[in-house]
Amino acid sequence: MSAKGQVRVFSDYQRDFVESADVVVVGSGPSGAVVAYELAALGRQVVLLEEGPPFTPDDFELDGAFSMARTMREAGLRTTRGTVIPTMQAIALGGGSLVNSAICVRPPEFVFEGWREHFELRQTGRKELDPHFDAVEAFLGIAPTPDEVQGQRNLLFRDGCDALGIDSEPIARNVKGCRGSGECFTGCRARAKQSMDISYVPAAIRSGAKVLTSVQVQEVRAENGRATGVQGQVVEPFTGRRSHRFRIDARAVVLAAGCMATPVILQKSGNLANRSGQVGQNLQFHPGLAVLGVFPDRVHPGFGATQGYQSLHFLREGFKLETLWAPAAVLAVRFPGFGQDLKRRLADVPYSANWDAIASCHRSLGRVRARRGPSMDPILSWHFHPEDVPTVGRALWEIARIFFAAGARKILPGVHGVAEEMHSLEEAEVLRTRAFKATDFVTASNHAFCSTRMHGDPARGVVDELGRSHDLPNLYVVDTGIFPRCSSVNPMLTAMALAHRSSGVIADQV
Repeated sequence: MSAKGQVRVFSDYQRDFVESADVVVVGSGPSGAVVAYELAALGRQVVLLEEGPPFTPDDFELDGAFSMARTMREAGLRTTRGTVIPTMQAIALGGGSLVNSAICVRPPEFVFEGWREHFELRQTGRKELDPHFDAVEAFLGIAPTPDEVQGQRNLLFRDGCDALGIDSEPIARNVKGCRGSGECFTGCRARAKQSMDISYVPAAIRSGAKVLTSVQVQEVRAENGRATGVQGQVVEPFTGRRSHRFRIDARAVVLAAGCMATPVILQKSGNLANRSGQVGQNLQFHPGLAVLGVFPDRVHPGFGATQGYQSLHFLREGFKLETLWAPAAVLAVRFPGFGQDLKRRLADVPYSANWDAIASCHRSLGRVRARRGPSMDPILSWHFHPEDVPTVGRALWEIARIFFAAGARKILPGVHGVAEEMHSLEEAEVLRTRAFKATDFVTASNHAFCSTRMHGDPARGVVDELGRSHDLPNLYVVDTGIFPRCSSVNPMLTAMALAHRSSGVIADQV
């Protein structure tokens, strides 16, 4: 570690403490890590705060449930009220980048056209953001997944798309030297994935930033219309037990705690930066569902990039298709049947591939609210709008088509009210013709947006398009909460590009 910077872990805290900096950044995930590095590289004094601990390969657990209990908030069991949708947010140095699939996709221009049209944004198109996408991609070495680490389960998706004339492509990812181990979800033991804890955060440290882990920010301090810093408590990893208090005084405050945590921090700070009434409102997800396909020959799904192929063919119709893999024990939770029936299905795993869709559901909205008392966990509500349901149904049908075009002998759609197994496209026709209800689907989403949305009108948004609070000129939000609506593609790269742009604005201020 550079002598200029330092990183602290739970055992380092022996008493209450106060620090000062030019900028305090709350959250070490993709957005916060970018801001911390860029500002430190420009010579600003930066303190980067992370509630979770650092992890090393020795800490990674291949057991999916145990891994989630250690790396995810609420042990990976967080869900919404209303329409129940599971959603997972990481609690670790590096944030979600530690346990996501490293997918880095630029949204097409039409996504930003919609943002500009509906939210009075003048500087947020591909033309304005491409230089920031370029900078992040160059830093992380983002590149398409090569065939040698795709594995058969990813390449079968390509083959099925080709047979149907559906455009597909290797997924661009922030990895270097991927071995195709398929362990992104539980932590990359090969350290090929360029998660923030081995890329941007160390670079920030080398540039002089201080990194404090196991610290929970509970309040943004403000005085005379300006943010003056943050305060909170040290928390023990995995137990959440609170101990010493801390305060960070700073000339600028950057919230990158995530779409769920940032609104709670602002609400717990006396409903700060909420003249618009939009803090915690407008919560959107990419509802996702997956289909398992079983092939005549072994697919060896344990080998290959976790998510190596995608199709953007249907983006304008509201959904994106991807390949997907997870630990078998996690997949088995969705398998139908019990006893011998379940064992028979588990025996199909070596012959299986899992492909998914994420949907852009702009009408389906929710809310993030702080709990009473000391807890910083949010209360989440979300409702699947009936007009968005057909989009998910259409995506389900297209996945079925691709599976059978690729040679699958059966699929397990995982949808209520239809057959548990379908052995031909003719049997799957019901997926095209059925009028589904929201409750028919088993959906989940780790892509969450819009809870502190940007808007050109201060009465209708929390921040402007540069991430600057409409109410406090030195308070910034840079996580996916500032998206005005969902990004249609995986959000990490877009969030990092927006954070990169905000860094220059913050640097000019401090």
